[in-house]
Amino acid sequence: MSTTTTTVGAGVGFTPTRFNPFFKRSKPNRISVKSKSIVTSDPFVLELAETLEDSLPSSTPPSLPLQNLREASSQSLLTKPWPSRRDEPFRFTDLSLLRYSNIIPVSQNPPTTTTLPASSFPSLNIVDGHPITPLSNSSELPEGVYVGTLSALASTAIIDRVTDLMSRFHAGDLFWSINGIGAPDATVVYVPEGCRVDTPIHLRYLAVEGGAEGSKTMRLSNPRVVVVVEKGAEVGIIEEFSAAKEGNGCYWSNSALEAVVGEGAKLSHSYIQNQSSSSAHIKWTSILQESSSTYELTEISTGGKLGRHNLHIQQLGPDTLTELSTLHLSVDDQTQDLHSSLVLDHPRGYSRQLHKCIVTHSKGQAVFDGNIKVNRYAQKTDAGQLTRSLLLEPRASVNVKPNLQIVADDVKCSHGAAISDLEESQLLYFRARGIDPQSARRVLIFAFGGEVIEKLPYPSIRERVRSQIKSLLDPSPK
Repeated sequence: MSTTTTTVGAGVGFTPTRFNPFFKRSKPNRISVKSKSIVTSDPFVLELAETLEDSLPSSTPPSLPLQNLREASSQSLLTKPWPSRRDEPFRFTDLSLLRYSNIIPVSQNPPTTTTLPASSFPSLNIVDGHPITPLSNSSELPEGVYVGTLSALASTAIIDRVTDLMSRFHAGDLFWSINGIGAPDATVVYVPEGCRVDTPIHLRYLAVEGGAEGSKTMRLSNPRVVVVVEKGAEVGIIEEFSAAKEGNGCYWSNSALEAVVGEGAKLSHSYIQNQSSSSAHIKWTSILQESSSTYELTEISTGGKLGRHNLHIQQLGPDTLTELSTLHLSVDDQTQDLHSSLVLDHPRGYSRQLHKCIVTHSKGQAVFDGNIKVNRYAQKTDAGQLTRSLLLEPRASVNVKPNLQIVADDVKCSHGAAISDLEESQLLYFRARGIDPQSARRVLIFAFGGEVIEKLPYPSIRERVRSQIKSLLDPSPK
């Protein structure tokens, strides 16, 4: 078994605008970025910033939190060049799919109806980054819970709370800033103090606009979600990403979710990514955990030619509980990438991270870079991290980098990594009982991923994901 990595040449790191056949400057003096002190030497980034700002509607001024976000993101974006494989966070992630595409922001008038089936949970449909329908089944939510757009939010107290929190979130990379400039609005989920929401809130993202298969044109959307779970509250959120139809599968979904989990509160987060096989899906999740709070993430990522999840969790007080479970599946010429960061600054934090990936295609690739930082005052921390990968083709590639940085001296921390094909002893066990090798492999592969699938807290979602994984691992007609 061999692992291969393609090195991108210097041309990817810097492409002069005049040689870029795709970007055409239509309003060179319109946008605010031209008047700012420009630090980046990458004209590709500058052109992208201009294109994004030109695409935003000028007739209606944005809300104050959104305007502040755009200003801060614009300043941040212009200090960052486009990443290349020479940059450590992207050493194993090839972004040429985006760099050499014609990137066009989605239109500001998304369709008002979708083909999505009805959800059994309170649900909000987000089409090409735009929340388009009122929350369904809203009567199931307790009084005081808000799920809707930031622009439609009438409560001054909640607006002030969201404004304050949006200024506190971790500053991400270039893609976080792109989302901050291009987000047409923000979806807000607000759960007041002491409120327990028994039914999960289902956020369904649908990609409609996109280039034809094999096209060099990619439509860019920037959905953004802000979640506030106040002291002692509890809520579950399901994020589910999919495409409207495979024929228009060339698009770039650049999503961001930021959440604060208040003192003693709990957020259960299910994230299911099933984008088109020709798309790019880049997502930022930034979580702030206050004292005695709980954050649980279960992620299943199977779609996209390029899929990357940047996950950042910051502990703001003692006695937090953080559980992260992820399954990445690469069944085609695709890359699945998880970069996670958990920063512990306070005592008695408890965290567990389980990351699994399965690569079944010779050109498939999986990347895991998991960092847990236990700082000086995070005494009595108990942190564990495990990544396990199945490589089922000789030229398939997995790059893993589990990382513990421990400054505190009274902690219990561990991490581990394993990369392998299926064990011969397991296959022998099945053969001894008359089960053919192909069926045995199928059972073992599914069981490998089933450990994460079983952590999905909602039976209807769990069964649907289980069926989808089975069809991807065994695409033959039934």
